[in-house]
Formats: sequence, C-alpha cells, structure tokens
Amino acid sequence: MEINNGEEKINRASLPMLSLTIPLLFENGFRILLSSVDTFMLSSWSQKAVAAAGMIGQYIFFIQILFNVICIGTSIVLSQYLGAKRNKEAEQVTQASVLMISFVALFIMLLIFFGAAPLLSLYSIEDDVRHMAGQYLVIFGGFGAFFMALNMLQGTVLRAYGYTKDAMYIAIVANILNILGNAISLYGFFGLPVLGIAGVAASSAFSQLAASIILAIRIRQKKDVRFPLKRWRDVSPSMYRVVLSVGVPTAGENLSYNVAQIVIMVMVSTFGTWAMSAMVYTQTIARFVGIFGLSIGTATQIKVGYWVGAKKPEDAYRRVYLYQIIATTCTVVFLILINIFKVPIIALFTDEKEIASMVYRLLLFSIYLEFGRSINLVTISALKGAGDFRFPVLYGLFSMWGIMVLGSYLLGVKAAWGLVGIWLSIGSDETIRGFVMLFRWRSKKWITKRLK
Repeated sequence: MEINNGEEKINRASLPMLSLTIPLLFENGFRILLSSVDTFMLSSWSQKAVAAAGMIGQYIFFIQILFNVICIGTSIVLSQYLGAKRNKEAEQVTQASVLMISFVALFIMLLIFFGAAPLLSLYSIEDDVRHMAGQYLVIFGGFGAFFMALNMLQGTVLRAYGYTKDAMYIAIVANILNILGNAISLYGFFGLPVLGIAGVAASSAFSQLAASIILAIRIRQKKDVRFPLKRWRDVSPSMYRVVLSVGVPTAGENLSYNVAQIVIMVMVSTFGTWAMSAMVYTQTIARFVGIFGLSIGTATQIKVGYWVGAKKPEDAYRRVYLYQIIATTCTVVFLILINIFKVPIIALFTDEKEIASMVYRLLLFSIYLEFGRSINLVTISALKGAGDFRFPVLYGLFSMWGIMVLGSYLLGVKAAWGLVGIWLSIGSDETIRGFVMLFRWRSKKWITKRLK
C-alpha cells in the first residue's frame, strides 16, 4: 500500500509485510556489509588488524545497544501510536527521542576518550593489536558516536512510518562512501599516505555523518512524518518516561547479550590471535545469514505494533507463526549453501590454513546456532511490538549467562573443546531461548501489555 504525503488517516496495519521486509533485508545486508567490508579489506593489510577490528566490533555493537535503548522504545511506541492514529503523541515521541539520544551520544564520546585504555587492558593480546584496537575504538566509537546515534534514530522513525525503502537507499550510499574511504586509507590511492586501521575507522565515522545528513533531508521531504525539532520544551515529561519504560528493558536484552559476547571474546583471546581471527570471520559470514531473521523480525515488530495499536491482536497472533516459518527456512537454506561453497568463501578472507580449518568447523555448527537465532529474533520482536518486553529480558538474562557464558567456559575452556565448545553454547542459548519465547507468544499474555 502506497503512503501519500498528505495529512493522513492511514490504516498502517494494512501495509503489506513484503513491502516492509524486502527493503529491510537490503538495508540490513548493507549495514552488515559496512562492518564486513572493514574486515575484508583489513585482511589484505594485516591479520592483526582483523583481530583488533573484530575485538572492537563488540564495543561498537555495545554502543549501538545503548542508543537502541531510545531507538527501540521510539519504534515500539511510535508503531502503536500510529496504529491508533494518535498523531500528536507520535510527534512528541520523536521530539523526546532526539533530546535523549543526543545526551547519550555525548556521554558515550567522553566515556570512550577517557576509558578506552582501561577497557583494552582486559585482553591478553599483543601490544600492536591493542594499539590498533585503541585507534579504531576512539575514532569510530568516539568521534563517530554522535553521528551514529542520529543515523540510528532517524532511520528508526522512517521505518516506523513505513518508509523502509528510504533507509535502504541511504544505507547503500553510506556503504559506497565507506568502501571508497577504506580503499584510500589502505591502498594509498591518489598518492595519499597509507593510514591503516585509523583510516578505516575514520572512513566508517564519515559514512555515518553522511548518512545522518541525508536521512535528515529525506525526513523533511515526508510531510506525514512528524519529526519537529521546535517546541521541544512543550514535550510532556510522561513521553520521556514511556519511551524509556519500553526502551530500557527491551534494550536490556541486547545489552546483556553484548556484554556476554565481550566476556566470551575474552575467553577466545586466551586461545591466541588465530582463534580470534577465525571467530571474527565466522561471525562476519553468520551476520549475512542472520539478515533473514533480523529483517523479518524488525518488520514483524512494526506490524505487531500497528495491529496492537489498532486493537487487532488476533491478526498479529496468526501471522507471526507464518513469519517465523519463513525466516527459519530462509536462514537454514542459506547457511547450508554457504557450507557447500565454504572453501572459496573463506579464501576471500584468509589463506592461513589453520584459521580456515577453524572457520570450516564453526560454519558447520552454525546451522544449529542460526536455526535457534532465527526463531529467537522473530518471536522476541513480536513480543516487543506488542509491548511485552520484561519477560524476554528476564529470561534472556538467565539464558545468556546460565547457558551461553557458563557453557562457553565449561565446554570451551575447562573441557578444552575450544571454539567448537563456545559455538555449541551460543547455539544452545539461542535455540532454547527461541522456543521459550514461542511458548510465551502462544500463551497470549502479551495481549494485556498494550501501551495506554
């Protein structure tokens, strides 16, 4: 259904799922490409740089989760308000979100500038790897944090209004700029000096700046998108509370997951630089597999928000099962194909036989991991869209630390299964948690969680 740009009385719950999902697939694919391009291009420059960038990738994701406290809250609240046609409240949601995310971004910048060295001292790594990791964190995670925040929030607002294509196009532009910047930094084109990992980090930060500017222009062109920066003093204090009441516990699940991943990476660092590189390469490939669950999950969250806001929970209940089956089938089939062609795929990243051998094993076990993750992503997104966010967080805390982290230590470190033991523990967390969330959806307890 095409959305016009006039004053709206749109039934957003009728927006086709396919029109939401396809642009999200491309957008998420290009977003993953943005980080994967860094890994791929750095692999031709230095394996140590790959290990450094992969390690910092956990912290960059951690920063994004902090921004998602506001972005997720904004998305869920906006979707329900738009489904209920409460346009004045929708306008105040965006005003409150801009102020909150700006303060968080400034805080993150200061935290990284003064705290990067103590964080990196936790890792048992070589000094030159630590130095490169510090450069990447300070430049991309520090200087780029503010633009990353604006980029994420503006994209969230556009998607909540149903304009997923616009966010997709802008992600493509950001990736092109990032690739060009990487090439200049690593290969010294046009007679410029080779800047290495510092140049790659600066290129990523610049692409975020460019994307945030283009998003701002695009939002102003959409007359039905309510994103005013004026009259922010008139925003009701209750609007800040409602966004945070949804965003904090919802992002808490992602926050817990990322902290757990950082702890696991510390364990992997004790296996050596080659093991860290193997895990980074496998995670890079797995991110592309995960775009099906991630994209369908995001679209499901938006649709469920519309349905719940429009007081049509039964429509949401039936459709989520269909979306789940599609996401899981696409994920498993894609990963099987990757395993069939894994030799030429890994050759794109490294010619080190020891690293490649470890990645081959991890990709096989990834079928189990990604099967569970696809179930988890779609079902938890549906629960969030309905406003049921506390249960996923509470159970997630137990599962991530009781199954994933503890299991990684017992199987990977104590039992000396190495990366395979860690991969099995991560997969068990995803799969068990996914089925628990399916039972939660089936119980229909989420119907009572609609925002007032």
